[in-house]
Amino acid sequence: MLRWLFISVAISFASSIKITLMNQPGLRLSLETNINGGISIISERRGVASVLSVIGYFTGPEIEVDPRLNNVAIKFTNNTSVKITATNVMRPRKGVVVFVDWEAPSDIRLGDCINLDSNHWYGGPQQKRQFWPIEKLVLPDYSYITKEADNCGVAEPYWLSSSGTFFFFDRNVPLFVDQNTIVRNAACFIAEIKPPYTKRRNRNDLDYVIGIFDDVRQAHEYAVDVILKKPKGHPDERMLTHPIWSTWARHKRNISHDVVLKFADEITEHGFPNSHIEIDDLWEKCYGSQTVDARRFPDMKSTVDALKDKGFRVTLWTHPFINKDCEPWYTEAKEKGYLVVSESGSVETSWWNDNGTTTAYIDFSNEEARKWYVDRLKILQQAYGIDSFKFDAGESSWSPQIPVLNGNVLEQPVSITEAYVRTVAEFGDLVEVRSGYRTQDLPVFVRMIDKDSYWTFENGLPTVVTTLLQMNLNGYPLVLPDMIGGNGYNAPPTKELFIRWLQANTFMPSMQLSYVPWDFDNETIAISKKFIDLHAKYAPAIIAACRRAVTMGSPVNTPVWWVAPRDPTAQEIWDEYMLGEDILVAPVLAREARVRDVYLPPGSWWAQGDPSRVYPGGEWIRDYPAPLDTLPYFVRTSAPAI
Repeated sequence: MLRWLFISVAISFASSIKITLMNQPGLRLSLETNINGGISIISERRGVASVLSVIGYFTGPEIEVDPRLNNVAIKFTNNTSVKITATNVMRPRKGVVVFVDWEAPSDIRLGDCINLDSNHWYGGPQQKRQFWPIEKLVLPDYSYITKEADNCGVAEPYWLSSSGTFFFFDRNVPLFVDQNTIVRNAACFIAEIKPPYTKRRNRNDLDYVIGIFDDVRQAHEYAVDVILKKPKGHPDERMLTHPIWSTWARHKRNISHDVVLKFADEITEHGFPNSHIEIDDLWEKCYGSQTVDARRFPDMKSTVDALKDKGFRVTLWTHPFINKDCEPWYTEAKEKGYLVVSESGSVETSWWNDNGTTTAYIDFSNEEARKWYVDRLKILQQAYGIDSFKFDAGESSWSPQIPVLNGNVLEQPVSITEAYVRTVAEFGDLVEVRSGYRTQDLPVFVRMIDKDSYWTFENGLPTVVTTLLQMNLNGYPLVLPDMIGGNGYNAPPTKELFIRWLQANTFMPSMQLSYVPWDFDNETIAISKKFIDLHAKYAPAIIAACRRAVTMGSPVNTPVWWVAPRDPTAQEIWDEYMLGEDILVAPVLAREARVRDVYLPPGSWWAQGDPSRVYPGGEWIRDYPAPLDTLPYFVRTSAPAI
């Protein structure tokens, strides 16, 4: 392991570069040649010096250095150059921003590394085994695109440290991340033109921003305001207040007019409220037809009308694919050039519903293809009274490899995700998507990719909380948790797992059910009603948090450190979350647990929202009681009464 990259700066450097980049009260930035290769960016803050990063990991010796204060340019023997510029910023937070801009021939590999082990880290790629904080992730030469593998539906190139530093990479970088393999306890950011990036690029770039602020919250607030951007609106308020009911996990593809209406009747007969009912997979004649299968739904208009008579709104599941045997739509799209084509000229790719054939991916980088896709969905809406859609997939990895897309070649292939999500967002505030790239500004729900019905970090219940935090800290505050209880791909959830999962969702933006309480017993029904009602009771706080996300860019569900950004204990907590700044939630995530430890940040807190049960913050509550019908939560005493 190349541990030497981050040895203490107290060691004497045999350097050819020793440059002060910035020197001001509270912060000194300097560049020094690392004795074992590359150039160290050294930060001295609060009397402590540390190596912020080592740049130029793959470059040769420098041949020309232009050392100006706040602006250094360096050229290397392999026709590679880097420009490093530091500037003070005052709004929305006071700090320093450093721009690192590499440029190299297309056949040169670039790489810079940052030290992980001295701080906690947040952001990074959405993952199936979603750790929080993320410094424990192992990512070997990881292509940084949206992809089905590892549940990486959201791939924002943003890393935020507990010290108040962030790194954000430009969209033109053919980025790979190597975390904890090339260099132990480090993340190396590598720009290399190889698959899944096209060789049609005429140069290589590694451009990024380093933000340095007084604490982690200030750093993130700056990043959201200036780089990540705020959502322009929020989802429908009924969707934020009452449950979404989906046919998927409980019924999978076995749906029909009778199945859907029976499901709706069960919901109303058991006295549960609703936002809407979502008709999932296999209502289509064939995948990509956007045409109703009359064998399953002989009269979809009557199905929708019946559901609306029962008080439901209705959404349909859909996707960006057309299977090869889905005619005449497949041939029409292919002949009109509406499908993504690989560099070898093929439109054929695959997805989970191939059905023994191949599929094609609508080319959302093509304006005419986008219109064709949207127009057909609008026809469905108008014909049957559909309220909106659940949009699945969208990751760039579904494209035939390597895809040829319209637009700037330096932004491909992940640009198709942005094009897809921006296209479908026009269907209004009931929309949900599951992928995202530079789309934090859209006022739609971003759903967690399918969770499994496990108690473990193998995509199970604990990752509902860690994924919630990961998505919020990537600038996606409008998070739709996946089905309560998981998707049951191996086996349906147990009663206990279902109840604990539902409790964990209570203070998240929305509750999505498919497995139902009455599949278990009366106790499950009673407990489920208790927490669905509690979610509705606190819906004004959820809606207020969504509005703050729009106006201020704040996460809806914040990590505990959000209200104590310099608290080292708060910085490492992964199994608690907050709604806004005044409600702390500590769900039970372990099988058969009936107590749990809870850490409260500074302040005074009402246990279970009860003013007679006051706990001081800044310390642990050990063995807090949490029987099966109890979700530990705490309301800060300064919070308005609900």
